[in-house]
Amino acid sequence: MAVFRTTPVIVAVTGCLLVSGAMAQSTRERLTNIEARLARIERTVNNNDSQTDMLRKIQTLQEENQALRNEIETLQFDTVRSADRQRQLYLDLDQRLQALEAGTTAPRVGPAPSAPTGGTAPVVTGGGPDQRAYQAAFDLLKQGRYAEATQAFENSLATYPTSDLRDNAQYWLAETHYVSQDYNTALEGFQEVVTGYPTSRKIPDAWLKIGYCNYEMERWNDARQALSVVTSRFPETTAARLAGQRLDMMQSEGR
Repeated sequence: MAVFRTTPVIVAVTGCLLVSGAMAQSTRERLTNIEARLARIERTVNNNDSQTDMLRKIQTLQEENQALRNEIETLQFDTVRSADRQRQLYLDLDQRLQALEAGTTAPRVGPAPSAPTGGTAPVVTGGGPDQRAYQAAFDLLKQGRYAEATQAFENSLATYPTSDLRDNAQYWLAETHYVSQDYNTALEGFQEVVTGYPTSRKIPDAWLKIGYCNYEMERWNDARQALSVVTSRFPETTAARLAGQRLDMMQSEGR
């Protein structure tokens, strides 16, 4: 179910990257044109054109150079905004996945823990205090109130250390640091999910974000290793598809 829901998000992210590429191509073409005009002016000097005509052409070139610098600054600003939109799109994707698991104990990636005599896993009801604390923290994250969400998830983990939602709370705590671009703290948080909750269904997403954090910090080998864990150990997951896309991007970048 989650696979079909995430498709529009991935398409949107791809669209952002294509737009940025097109803008960069346009800028390179303008730079090429400027260089061609400079060459023509140099030929004009060699042909002893009049000083007045030369000054006019130089002034025109200076104006075009200024316009080009303004355009480059605009492109750089748009690129930053595009990266921010991509982060927000990924957060939206994670929110959709979280909505599917709200109210029940998440299925486990590894072997299930010992079940009660009846043989079924316990179900977390929506009215428990740990569920309410977790949901309140997640609502803050959705609203973009990251500092408050960080505090709320920390309080949830401290107050309900045995909650069935503690692995999710740890994951989203790390996510609050990731969307705030505190990648080192986020990395430690996602690593805690992997080491502290080895049977959590958030493991594939945590490994993905470990790869993302290392990528943002330009630790290319660590990023590649983490992303490869996702594609090899969890090949049928959404996280694996996203990891594969990032690995392809790294290859095209020569990372």
